[in-house]
Amino acid sequence: MNEHDFSQISPVFFLQTFIMELMHACEQEGDGYCESLIERIAKSAGQYFEQTYRDEYGKQLELDRESYIDLILGLKNRIGGNFSLASVENSTITVVNSRCPFGDGVSNFPELCRMTSSVFGGIAARNFGYAKVEIKKSIARQHGGCEVCIHTDCNAAEGKPGLEYRRQDQPDAKKEMLALHSLIEERMRNVWWSKPKQHAVKPAPVIIAKSPAMQKVLQHVEVVAPTRATVLISGETGVGKELIARAVHAMSERGHKPFIAINCGTIPESLIESALFGHEKGAFTGAVEVHQGFFERAEGGTLFLDEVDTLSPAAQTGLLRVLQEGEMERVGGKHTLSVDVRIIAASNRQLEQHVEQGLFRKDLFYRLNVVRLWIPPLAQRPEDLPHLVQLILKRLHDKYGKNVETVSRDVMGRIRAYHWPGNVRELENTLERSVLFCKGNELIHLDLDRKHQPDAVTDWNAFKQQTLAEAERSFLSQALQTYKGDIKQVAAAMELTPRAIYGKLKKYQLDARKYRG
Repeated sequence: MNEHDFSQISPVFFLQTFIMELMHACEQEGDGYCESLIERIAKSAGQYFEQTYRDEYGKQLELDRESYIDLILGLKNRIGGNFSLASVENSTITVVNSRCPFGDGVSNFPELCRMTSSVFGGIAARNFGYAKVEIKKSIARQHGGCEVCIHTDCNAAEGKPGLEYRRQDQPDAKKEMLALHSLIEERMRNVWWSKPKQHAVKPAPVIIAKSPAMQKVLQHVEVVAPTRATVLISGETGVGKELIARAVHAMSERGHKPFIAINCGTIPESLIESALFGHEKGAFTGAVEVHQGFFERAEGGTLFLDEVDTLSPAAQTGLLRVLQEGEMERVGGKHTLSVDVRIIAASNRQLEQHVEQGLFRKDLFYRLNVVRLWIPPLAQRPEDLPHLVQLILKRLHDKYGKNVETVSRDVMGRIRAYHWPGNVRELENTLERSVLFCKGNELIHLDLDRKHQPDAVTDWNAFKQQTLAEAERSFLSQALQTYKGDIKQVAAAMELTPRAIYGKLKKYQLDARKYRG
């Protein structure tokens, strides 16, 4: 805290800061500790607020919609928000807000929105039996305002994103999701460690699914895994398509049989047929013995074909035969071999476009596209970020012996603000690069590759936020240089208060003293 800010400390500012630091401390615990603590506190507080409202207005029975709306709007506005009713349609109540009660610092911790969700949802569930709270927009994610939908009918809310709340006499979908997640994790660990020689030095795969988007993926995995259906997984580079393929395999009856994963894009076109189907002795120069391909090695199990769009025309024809007839021939062979392999294919491109361009067989596409699983990009999974960070830090500790246990609040804010075009893989690489040069047990500097631009803009708000943040940091740095570190002049140039400038200096890790003299 600097001298310019100290005189402006107020009870509200003190509590805001306390909440922010509590949030960050909880976040470091991982394993859902932060979110569970927030939800527990918010539900208890919501129950107290509801009782206070009932006492003042003499409400004894379950609240009707009008009383519920009056309660949640009055609650938020009395603590400094600017909430108003937008609409009441069928079983959905929509409220909007233009001022966050938690202040400017909320942009680093969108989990604070979970407090609003849990208060709104808990009160609604107690009175209506069920609620799903969908935060369509939030100031915390730089949307310029908040828009919150409270759905009170479970059938109408099906398929909509958001956190669910149920009265004690209603079935708990959250517990069901936790049980499913635990089951998938257990099955994957069992499959992973069934071959210790292969995976002795590698950590078992872990799926982070705290976000509604990833939880929906796990629900689809549960449905499709026990079947024999061919699965096509789509999603951007680095989102974890192979991880989901392993989950499908582990949850199937083939879980005790081989899981073979290959990246078709890394195999030269001249060798892909031999790699997949094998070859006979003398099939070509250098073929001095019989070679079993990936299909034979995956017999009875699952074959994961990543970047399936890169397959040569001949390999596509062979793959189609396996899918249609369950048989194949080795390169140079004359005998038909039966194949019992489940195919899971993946691509980070739109295969439909390749079909239209004549680069991929239409009949093969239809055979692969029996069940489609789409893995959302990291920009659409903000709830997963703190858990992924903790998981990666633990693995880096095991790999390098670096005792980096946490990241600073500023670093977590930068992680949330970045659009992550390389998704989880880029997050892993960035943290690894940053941890290697970290000297303490808290990561206070994040080595982001600012020159890397996204291949495709899939989240406009995240991209806009990142672009504006980079422009703001650049202008702030130039202003500091122009006015030789004079905060008052910089504030006047940017039409902000000096206190706001100090906040931005902390956010962007700039030191005004370096620009003086």
